[in-house]
Amino acid sequence: MTAGPDAHLRPPHAGAGLRIGLLGGSFNPPHDGHRQVSLELLRRLRLDRVWWLVSPGNPLKSHEGLPTTAARVAACERVADHPRIEVTAFEESTGSAFTVETVAFLSRRFPATRFVWIMGADNLAGFERWKGWRKIFELMPIAVADRPGWRYRALASCAAITYAAARIDEADAAGLPERPAPAWAFLGIPLSPLSSTKLREAARRRRG
Repeated sequence: MTAGPDAHLRPPHAGAGLRIGLLGGSFNPPHDGHRQVSLELLRRLRLDRVWWLVSPGNPLKSHEGLPTTAARVAACERVADHPRIEVTAFEESTGSAFTVETVAFLSRRFPATRFVWIMGADNLAGFERWKGWRKIFELMPIAVADRPGWRYRALASCAAITYAAARIDEADAAGLPERPAPAWAFLGIPLSPLSSTKLREAARRRRG
């Protein structure tokens, strides 16, 4: 059966007991680094799925020149190209791009699903700027993927220090989805130099 044109505006299936990683972002554009992190965490956290949550737009960044949600969803599906990576833009239908509200919504709607929030070390470094960042830690386990040049700033961040007692050893990361929040792990993974910001800048230079 072919999915309808608005299928990406509904959350994918999230059955009881499933272990699902949530990778949010503008995905402008998506790239192989997103896919690499997803595949690595599927393995390391023993996840059943990773959802790419295509945001209506990062509240901390300008939306000027941001492609439509449908265009970014289509690009994500081409890049992801994996049966266990699902692309969704359901945040657009909830009317919020704030992670804390997305995490709260999913926790209410799928109380028996084992969700894990996935983010890069660069995000952890400035996590205290996010709306409701403490509530995010209290609602859902978090997996932090290393990024080039960000490890020390991330681990010295306000969020890392505040929740130092909730950090689990990297060797125990496979059990992260089953742990009650707050719980988080910092994961050393193969580092990719790719970033959406750099790809946009390169595209602008090519256009002259």
